Parts: sequence; C-alpha cells; structure tokens
Amino acid sequence: MSLFALADTHLSLGSDKPMDVFKGWDNYVEKIEKNWRRIISDTDDVVIPGDISWAMKLEETKTDFEFLNSLPGRKILIKGNHDFWWSTRNKIDNFLKLNNFNTITILFNDAVLCGNISVCGTRGWFNQSEKPEEDKKIMLREKQRLETSIDAGLKLGGEPVVFLHYPPFDGESFGGPVYETIVERKIKRCYFGHIHGDRTGRFDRVLSDGIQFSLVSCDHIGFCPVLIEKY
Repeated sequence: MSLFALADTHLSLGSDKPMDVFKGWDNYVEKIEKNWRRIISDTDDVVIPGDISWAMKLEETKTDFEFLNSLPGRKILIKGNHDFWWSTRNKIDNFLKLNNFNTITILFNDAVLCGNISVCGTRGWFNQSEKPEEDKKIMLREKQRLETSIDAGLKLGGEPVVFLHYPPFDGESFGGPVYETIVERKIKRCYFGHIHGDRTGRFDRVLSDGIQFSLVSCDHIGFCPVLIEKY
C-alpha cells in the first residue's frame, strides 16, 4: 500500500479539448494509463491535485471519470483552476454514487487518512495578481479551507501532508496566507501542480522553513504518478 500524486491530468475524453496540441503532451492519456497501471495497485491511493477534467459541467465529466475509475487504486481529487465542473459536495458525491465511480472521492474542507498520512489540501490561489483586492478575498478563503482540512487531518491522527493545485509561493519569494498557514501548522511536506513548461525549475524540490515543496504537474513528472510514501 502506497500514496502517490499526479496533478493536471487535463482529461478531455468527453469533450474536444485535448492537450496534445501543446509541446510534450502528445499521447498523454495513453502515457498516464500505461504508467499508472505499471506502478499503481488496487490497494494504493493517488491524489490528483487539480485540473482533472476540461468538462464544464459535472455531468460532462462522466467519460473522464469512467477512465479514472477504471484505473487501479483510490483517487482523491482536489479542485484546480480549470475544474469548472466542480460543484457542491453533495452534488459531486451523489454523481459519483449514481455512476458507481466507487474508486473516486473528493477532498473538500476535510481530510483523507492514507496509512499514517492525513491527506489535506485545497485549491489555493495566485500569490500575485493584477486584482489584489479581489484575489485577497479568495486567498483568505483558501487559507480557511486549508486550516479546516488540516484540523480534520489532525483529528484522523495521521501526519498532515498538504496537497494544493496552485503553488503556495511565486518561485522567487515566500509568503502569503496559504504559505504562512503551512508554516504555522508545522507541515513538513507540500505537493502541488499548475506549473508547466520552462517555469518548473523554480518550483520543484524547494526547501523553505523546513518544508519540502514538490511540483507534481503531469508533464513535469513524465505523466507518471510520484510516490509520496509506502505504508
């Protein structure tokens, strides 16, 4: 039994928005499936921290979720900036149950125990933007959601490990509500996606304030889930 992570799957099996048009993303779904089936077993857990499906509405995710559900292991989904299909907890849970997607769950203001790890997290948000006042409100809301998730993780008894979609720093400087929460709560490991292409080097395997920050965006890790821990 092991915990893995893989962000930014950007599935579009039920819509016409493939990522193959971007450099390095050719045959990406086939690569994900091949690598996944090679290393993931039915007793493993895989966190997918955001940008899971290009679907615009929840019901439009069905083909993408059928694909995910067919893969080994339990999938723990976290919202990304392109997951416009994301709805309320009840609607998503009912949709998963109705379609018998029994290997998929969402992380939303809670935590999931995986061995000795409490998987915690939220989407996060931009650290710097052109709309500082508007984004400040969103960032504070994400901070509160992360705090709620970490509290839930502590109650479960495992080591809280944080998974985000957005990186909690800008690649050059550190700070902001989400970053400060990670420091204050004495989190030791944080994984995130969202970053692609030439910018990845500034974000991966960064050690700051005793915290290991790791980038797990799909293309950056070779479309292969990264091992977090065995248990």
